[in-house]
Amino acid sequence: MEIQNLMHEIREDAIEKMEKKSPYDLAASWSGEDLLYSGVGNAIFIVLPTSGCAWALSGSGGCTMCSYVADSPLVDVEADVLVDIFKKCMAKHEIEKKTTVKMFVSGSFLNEAEVPKVARDEILGILKDEKHVEEVVVESRPEYVTEEVLKECSEALGNKLFEVGMGLETSNDYTRKYKINKGFTREDFEQAVQIIKKLQPEYNVHAKAYLFVKPILTSENAAIEEAVESARYAESVGASRISFCPATIHKGTLMELLWKQGSYQPPWIWSVIEIIKRVRSSVKIPVIMDTAAFGTRRGPYNCKKCNSKLKSMIIKSNLEQNIPKEFEDFECDCKERWVVDVKFSDVTRSTTNLNRRR
Repeated sequence: MEIQNLMHEIREDAIEKMEKKSPYDLAASWSGEDLLYSGVGNAIFIVLPTSGCAWALSGSGGCTMCSYVADSPLVDVEADVLVDIFKKCMAKHEIEKKTTVKMFVSGSFLNEAEVPKVARDEILGILKDEKHVEEVVVESRPEYVTEEVLKECSEALGNKLFEVGMGLETSNDYTRKYKINKGFTREDFEQAVQIIKKLQPEYNVHAKAYLFVKPILTSENAAIEEAVESARYAESVGASRISFCPATIHKGTLMELLWKQGSYQPPWIWSVIEIIKRVRSSVKIPVIMDTAAFGTRRGPYNCKKCNSKLKSMIIKSNLEQNIPKEFEDFECDCKERWVVDVKFSDVTRSTTNLNRRR
């Protein structure tokens, strides 16, 4: 496939330019307020450096917008090292109220080639003994979601809430295959969700769908419509939560290449708000909108006058799961430009309004 050949070439070039770092240098953690299944609480985010996403390191080259493999040492990380990194990250945070722990790796937490079973079980065992940790969230591609692995994880965790987030990205198989190069279909996602649902009477496991807002070669209007439709689809097939990820420009990706050539821009923040309004009025499960890089050159952007204010409103909306009245009342001069962009973007294919914001 042409896109896979192109992605492989881009990925190889990016890897060659990567600065080699140890797993300890690549590890990271932070905390903040977040929405748990039981309500607003604390979240601890931990990045565990692993050998790297198997899909990205394959001949496929990985996804067109993702550079997380750059956060990997690109060598196998021993189980005891992963556990030690995890302990050091956890030690930085006081856990005094209900907490969710979200663990990110360069690829799939459930892939034993990336996270050895012995490390996975010990990490989950540590979280089992943390009194105030109510839920644990990991990410995985659907092919690693099996009954056996989910049972092992749930038992190691003492049957605390265990959520597996999968990068569905979109309900549109064409977009996922030819614009994102994801490497799996809706059917694959549905099968993984059904495995999770089958175990729910006995095990406290849940599925989360990660949805991507505005892949490459997608107009502003189409990005909004596809995001809304994808959320409805994810709920219909059994996802318990949805997390939207509006596009940001990662280094060493096809998306960055197109952006530098003037052929792509991340979505407007106005588009993100439109998605929130439409999804929250039609989907009953919790929906979170990530605000990473909002208001920056490489992220969703309106104008300097309203970026930060709208970002704060969206964060508040994530916690309260509502459609704030402020969304309707808020006005800014840049909104008219967004309206025009959405109206005509399907005609222009998003390539003639590229300087609309900056």
